[in-house]
Amino acid sequence: MRVPLSWLREYVDLPAGETGRDVQAKLVSAGLEVETVEQLGAGLKGPLVVGRVLAIETLEGFKKPIRYCQVDVGQANGTGEPQNIICGATNFAVGDKVVVSLPGAVLPGGFAISSRKTYGKVSEGMICSAAELDMSDDHKGIIVLPPEYEVGTDAIELLELVDEVLDIAVTPDRGYCLSLRGIAREAATAYGLPLRDPALLDVPAPNAHGYPVQVADRIGCDRFTARTVTGLDPEAHSPIWLRRRLQKAGMRPVSLAVDITNYVMLELGQPLHAYDRSRVSGAIGVRRAEPGEKFTTLDGTKRVLDAEDLVITDDNGPIGLAGVMGGANTEIADAVTDPETGAVQGTTDVVIEAAHFDAVSIARTARRHKLSSEASRRFERGVDPEAASAAAQRTVDLLVLLAGGTAEAGVTEIIAPSAPRTITVPADHPDRVAGLAYGRETVVRRLQQVGCDVYGADTLTVTVPSWRPDLRDPNDLAEEVIRLEGYENLPSTLPQPPAGRGLTERQRLHRRVGRALAGAGYVEALNYPFIGEEVLDQLGLAADDPRRDVVRLVNPLSDAEPALRTTMLPGLLAALRRNDGRGTHDLALFETGLVFRATGDEPPAVSLPVDHRPSDEEIAALNAALPSQPRRAAVVLAGAREQAGWWGKDTPVSWADAVEAGRIVARAAGATLIVRQDQQDPWHPGRCAALLAVVDGQEILVGNAGELHPRVTKALGLPERTCAMEIDLDRLERAAEGPVQAPHVSTFPVATQDVALVVDASVAAADVEAALRAGAGELLESLRLFDVFTGEQLGEGKKSLAYALRFRAPDRTLTAEEASAARDAAVAAAVERTGAVLRGA
Repeated sequence: MRVPLSWLREYVDLPAGETGRDVQAKLVSAGLEVETVEQLGAGLKGPLVVGRVLAIETLEGFKKPIRYCQVDVGQANGTGEPQNIICGATNFAVGDKVVVSLPGAVLPGGFAISSRKTYGKVSEGMICSAAELDMSDDHKGIIVLPPEYEVGTDAIELLELVDEVLDIAVTPDRGYCLSLRGIAREAATAYGLPLRDPALLDVPAPNAHGYPVQVADRIGCDRFTARTVTGLDPEAHSPIWLRRRLQKAGMRPVSLAVDITNYVMLELGQPLHAYDRSRVSGAIGVRRAEPGEKFTTLDGTKRVLDAEDLVITDDNGPIGLAGVMGGANTEIADAVTDPETGAVQGTTDVVIEAAHFDAVSIARTARRHKLSSEASRRFERGVDPEAASAAAQRTVDLLVLLAGGTAEAGVTEIIAPSAPRTITVPADHPDRVAGLAYGRETVVRRLQQVGCDVYGADTLTVTVPSWRPDLRDPNDLAEEVIRLEGYENLPSTLPQPPAGRGLTERQRLHRRVGRALAGAGYVEALNYPFIGEEVLDQLGLAADDPRRDVVRLVNPLSDAEPALRTTMLPGLLAALRRNDGRGTHDLALFETGLVFRATGDEPPAVSLPVDHRPSDEEIAALNAALPSQPRRAAVVLAGAREQAGWWGKDTPVSWADAVEAGRIVARAAGATLIVRQDQQDPWHPGRCAALLAVVDGQEILVGNAGELHPRVTKALGLPERTCAMEIDLDRLERAAEGPVQAPHVSTFPVATQDVALVVDASVAAADVEAALRAGAGELLESLRLFDVFTGEQLGEGKKSLAYALRFRAPDRTLTAEEASAARDAAVAAAVERTGAVLRGA
């Protein structure tokens, strides 16, 4: 909401020396978000005057029209002689009044005006357009003033070029501040000054002679006021003061009738609409639209209406989308001169609509048709229903004053009966919320300044004003008292956490995993937990895959992603594709978070109370209605693991890097990971590993890692041979072998023994490794597979696995015999369990 300071002063007698910055500070202290204070006319310097065009000479021989004009500026130039000015605009004629900047003037932007020779003539100033004076963005031509203004009049004052405009970001609960009336009320309260309420007008009583109106939906429209003005001058134009106020407020002047309705809307906050009476057939009605009904709005768009849309109608059908936009079929017609008779034709009779519509209905209609207007923005935030009749009267008065019309005596007003909202609140409730002792007198005074009627002693009965639909419970009233007393006066009190409470083990595991992956070179990428089900097709998941049982949102942020993720991969792969497309090809990303699995056994969700703490049973019932939410960690990799350079070629990422990421996570969890070959979507069937852990003596699947299937990378637009890993942190936590221990650095030397075993090609290296570990005993410190060999000398269907075994005792230096004995025991176990043969034996 843009608020010109000069307009605000009409309703509040602000101190004479008060600047826009001062008012901004006061309003911010009262809880409004004043984003900027725009200085209009900053740097503007005269002489800038009204001139009359005496003669125009068109200069020939140039690519564009150039006119050499004589302009009478009176005594503004000190001589009384006409000024000779070069101008390229063609929208004015001899006798027109224009705005002239004389030599010595400085226009907005530091543009200095001087006499200079151009196009073979000396130009003694400039004839100004609205854009050059920073009045609007209109570059179509220069400003042509009404003929009544005297030559030589100061145009800076006439056009109100110097002003300050406050740009206020109005939050949804402060709909009343989308008007000068609302901002003036806040300013008056902040300064402790009286308010001249522009809505306090003498309004005639409703009678039976007004324009006929029929409201079929009293819930969607609980108030409708109609007034009629006849005999308007179709040639009447908006005066300068009206146009300038609209421009400063950020609106474009259109025509007198439309400008007046916009002006009153800005002034009082009540949207209005003017219908050309000659184009309205029969009574005006308010009803819900028929499904599939069509209607063309003022913007020229033909729209198909929904059954929930509220429409304004006449005997021929819809003439307006209630609270959003009027119809093209009853639009106010511009004045047109008949070329044969010279008569001016245009709208002479109008019907004024000032109604109050249901906020939810208007908001849904505006979003459904993607048609946000100034009217809908106000209705969906809450409009004062009591202001409708005053707004209609104000519009009628201005039409009579500025367009020479006559107000008909008939007044139509349809009102659905309703009672004022009352709230009962303890007088000390704001004190307890703020932690300060305001006292009853302060509470009552502040609530009365808001517009409430307050009765009672220890318990207050508060009647909420009609322009504050957001005040609904005692906490809303407490907020009003606190903000008017000043948020800056609230004491800063740090919460005191009870001793002995800290992060849960699940939270600590989450942090350890993140630190471990970041330390391994991965970059965290946080993604929204929403997916579209087509991505599950792109991942190649089978029809019966549990990951296809998604939890759908009732009100998703995007229709393209209406479900919660069942796997971490879609978001991470989308981030990888986006970064790869922007030129970063060597990528290693990770994310930790929740996935959502529907079990099908969840009971219906319950609504929790807001006026008191829910019971333990209610909270438990709500938690029971939630889907399963296991915590996961996932990584995706593409490009090179090691960069190329003078030292050699780069090293591309492989499935082994994805498996190693799983081991990093397992080590952070204090669990031992078992890796076996697997076949799982969306991984390549020959390059997919199952990540297993032991829980309660049994191996369970905790994740998968490997290279993605080529079909998946093609469907998702990913780099070739992209790799990924996803692991369940909750299962890893159950498999943890106790608290994670800090590494111990032994003072005793290590004994290294290498062993090469020949096994069948079908035997998994993980099984051989497990057998070696079991046989080596407690002296084994680490075990590493460093070579895999196949060849004719081994025989068909055989492979050689070479392991490096490190032995160390915690309390002594091992002898060669002890290390050899441990190695032999490890080999013996591998021979027994896997049928291995010691190579070279």
